[in-house]
Amino acid sequence: MNDRTMNTYKISLKEKIGYGFGDAAASMFWKLFTMYLMFFYTDVFGISAVVVGTMFLITRIWDAIFDPFVGILADRTQTRWGKFRPYLLWMMVPFGILGILMFSTPGLSENGKIVYAYITYSLMMMVYSLINVPYASLLGVMTSDGKDRTSLATYRMTFAFAGSLLVLGAAEPLVDIFSKIKGNGIDLAAGWQYAAVVFAIVAVIFFYLCFIWTKERIKPVVEKTSLKNDIRDLWKNRPWFILLGAGISVIFFNSIRDGAAIYYFKYYVTVQDAFQLNSFNMTISLSSMYFVLGQAANIVGVLLTIPVSNRMGKKGTFLTAMIIATLLNIWFYYIDRSNVSLIFVLQFFISLCAGITLPLIWSMYADASDYSEWKTKRRATGLVFSASSMSQKFGWTIGGALTGWLLGYYGFQANVVQTEFAQNGIRMMLSFFPAIGTFLGVLFMLVYPLSEKKMAEIGIALRDKREEI
Repeated sequence: MNDRTMNTYKISLKEKIGYGFGDAAASMFWKLFTMYLMFFYTDVFGISAVVVGTMFLITRIWDAIFDPFVGILADRTQTRWGKFRPYLLWMMVPFGILGILMFSTPGLSENGKIVYAYITYSLMMMVYSLINVPYASLLGVMTSDGKDRTSLATYRMTFAFAGSLLVLGAAEPLVDIFSKIKGNGIDLAAGWQYAAVVFAIVAVIFFYLCFIWTKERIKPVVEKTSLKNDIRDLWKNRPWFILLGAGISVIFFNSIRDGAAIYYFKYYVTVQDAFQLNSFNMTISLSSMYFVLGQAANIVGVLLTIPVSNRMGKKGTFLTAMIIATLLNIWFYYIDRSNVSLIFVLQFFISLCAGITLPLIWSMYADASDYSEWKTKRRATGLVFSASSMSQKFGWTIGGALTGWLLGYYGFQANVVQTEFAQNGIRMMLSFFPAIGTFLGVLFMLVYPLSEKKMAEIGIALRDKREEI
């Protein structure tokens, strides 16, 4: 079909749900990484926080650099299924297997554990890139309609947060159940491994549903172009660089809060257990409820994205959300440890702000891809969308490494009562440090040039030049 036909085509509910399943799968393990991996390495596997922080920095820098190459590869992929969808099929099983291996604890020496963690973590992040960059790029070729793109991004983030909610609601209870399955005491290592198996199976199923329920439609003006031209076009794409910076800032804000939260409740908040489920021999912790509340608030934020952005524009909505999040993050530092209600209230509203911003960034990446095609007469969707994964990786790299280093700096020791200095450091990682990320996000978005009016002009200019199938 041509572009005019495409403008009347509406993405079906089934296809939106199918697209959402892809990020539900990826986000399940991403949330396991951001919320629990540091804790798993320090308190279960027995690796020091400083070593883990350094590992995150080294492996993730390479991994982030790897993302543009995945985008370049995907742009040059030609199959009967399209450019981007095949990677969902090819990578879903390796994704699941490596996810299990990351949460496995072979009996190795201290150095052996570090080597094992480096290898499994690095391979998992590379496979994550090979499935997530094409998945993100898929949004840019499913439709050219701006509102449909925002709708797809909204479905994506809703399912992403639902997948995250599943993990946060089920991870600790599953670990609790599986750790007792052998009947000879608590085996946390086995608990984490079996829980990872459950999530891996669900993730593979979700990726497959995403593959079979989605379709690629947009064919660029110029199908074949050189790598040199793609890189040159990207270098000239100012909105891309701005979105990369904004994305890194937002993910940094989320990652450092997520990584420090379990330490905050274990070592700072006086009350640990919320309630007991005697029938399942299981305790629901305050940290689990905190995480679940955050994901629920993320979903509320995602659902608000379309009505709010329709009224305020993408840029205005992003700026407002990040300004509010900055102020609330600073307030978080001054909450007394006994005031659990206020802790949860601020968690809800900070997470709501984060939920609003994330679909906007994904939709803006598609706009940046159109901008590049309009300006250069060439389109490199995979390369442009690699910024999404790059920002995710760099933001998480900085946040994760800083979490480990700060824990070391403040004198954190696993499974012991923390000093007042260490407790204060953990509080800072839930407040002032995330506020730096949200404030930087504001600065980047202030100079973002693609308004709704500008994108409408670009859309008209591309309409008669683009062929869609």
